[in-house]
Amino acid sequence: MSEPLSQAGVRSRITSLMPTRADLAEMRRHPRRDLLAGLTVAVVALPLALGFGVSSGLGAEAGLATAVVAGALAAVFGGSNLQVSGPTGAMTVVLVPIVADYGPGGVLTVGLMAGVILVLLALLRAGGSMRYVPAPVVEGFTLGIACVIGLQQIPNALGVPAPEGDRVLVVAWRAAGEFVRAPNWTAAALALAVAAVMLVGARWKPTVPFSVLAVIGATVVAQIAGLDGARPIGDLPPGLPAPSLAFVDTAALGSLVAPALAVAALAALESLLSASVADGMTVGRRHDPDRELFGQGLANIVSPMFGGVPATGAIARTAVNVRTGATSRLASLTHAAVLAAIVFAAAPLVSRIPLAALAGVLLATAVRMVEVGSLRAMTRATRSDAVILVLTAAATLVLDLVQAVIIGLAVAGVLALGAVARQARLAPLPLDRGDHTDEEHELLAEHIVAYRIDGPLFFAAAHRFLLELTELADVRVVVLRMSYVSVVDATGALVLKDAVTKLRRRGILVLASGIRPAHRRALDSVGVLELLRHEGREYATTPEAIGAARAHLERDGVLPVAAASRATVPAPTRETP
Repeated sequence: MSEPLSQAGVRSRITSLMPTRADLAEMRRHPRRDLLAGLTVAVVALPLALGFGVSSGLGAEAGLATAVVAGALAAVFGGSNLQVSGPTGAMTVVLVPIVADYGPGGVLTVGLMAGVILVLLALLRAGGSMRYVPAPVVEGFTLGIACVIGLQQIPNALGVPAPEGDRVLVVAWRAAGEFVRAPNWTAAALALAVAAVMLVGARWKPTVPFSVLAVIGATVVAQIAGLDGARPIGDLPPGLPAPSLAFVDTAALGSLVAPALAVAALAALESLLSASVADGMTVGRRHDPDRELFGQGLANIVSPMFGGVPATGAIARTAVNVRTGATSRLASLTHAAVLAAIVFAAAPLVSRIPLAALAGVLLATAVRMVEVGSLRAMTRATRSDAVILVLTAAATLVLDLVQAVIIGLAVAGVLALGAVARQARLAPLPLDRGDHTDEEHELLAEHIVAYRIDGPLFFAAAHRFLLELTELADVRVVVLRMSYVSVVDATGALVLKDAVTKLRRRGILVLASGIRPAHRRALDSVGVLELLRHEGREYATTPEAIGAARAHLERDGVLPVAAASRATVPAPTRETP
């Protein structure tokens, strides 16, 4: 491809990912419903944005900046009309060790690099890959994230300084030890009260934003009572900072590639999963996965310039958006606009919120992320699904999220290959009696074995196939019926060649019938067809192959000539079942 054509193709691809007139027309249809839904989502998102900003290590202002900037850009350029984006618990889990290793500037740089990677993935049409992630991996991933988010809140919930460490289990254990030595019952009571109000309230009246009510109540109580143990968020800047790239350290870019890839992978996975959840909650709506990656990429490129952490599509906020009647991107834009107004007008009030109250919000969020019914159904489906789910959840808790997904996908792939490989089998077929006498048929059956190869003949099943085939004894001719083979790869073809060669060395004639055209290339590449064509050992149909086998036995004097002549069968036009 010439360079001008390549550039034209890139421009055309970028144009296809841009917002359309249909998006604008959709926003004009039900503006009141979208404005109300956006306001509701903003109320729900405020404590989450604050909490995830604090948990990430960059502060509450970083969470608010992410919700405003990334939320607006992803709403405009994303591939879902209903997606709500911002800081999330899953991303926070990844960012904590990055902050410890590279500092706040490293996190902002990683977010910028991840945004560029997401845009490249969109240009390469990688969005459709989400459908290959098995449901047990997603469920295990979600369960592991919920556990990590809950454990991350232990220090703030107990009112103790965050202990050192990059493993959430170790940090939570050390925080519990600090609390035992110097209990802070005020912080613990506030956290438990906020979490209890959210969990009970959600079951009582799901449409009421109990998270905001609980945080307001905890803040009022802490201020009026003058509770010393209720440490507040602290001062917040009255607005968003001016955009800047001063945080970029070009000397550190090489060491940040791996964290950026991890952040980009998580952003893509969570955003596409969230968009799929939104599709499932509506009728007739389908998101554009490549455009969704493009929108999230732009959001993550711009958000760090304003001090924001990496963002993804937020499943909980997206679900609230859909349930409250959102119909277009106007709802997500309204959510970002309301949060921006809060940043500029209410920063002094927000700064007084106790950290323990935000910890309670996130503890309740972690509990609500766990769908017990879905987990129970998944573990009961098959043993493989249960293994995949448990391993992914454990890896998420012990390792990191990207490694957990890779492990889950690898285990799922191995188990799936094993299940497919078990479908491959050699099925012995009885020979038709035709007009032969019992004595003649018994003589044929003693020296001719016909096998039908069912299912895939590939690397996961090929060696078992070879073992079964080469264990034949007291046979003169083997007829392999290939019309029921579904897949052949290079390993399967080599094993088939090896089996034919070993049988020939034992003096056994191997004939094949019904080889599909789609499989001929793989078989021909390793020399199987050449081997079978020798002396006419490949036939279009099974009756032709059996007729040739009987003729071979007649020439060797094993079968009477009369029987062989009666055994000749006219060749049908296609392979018979």
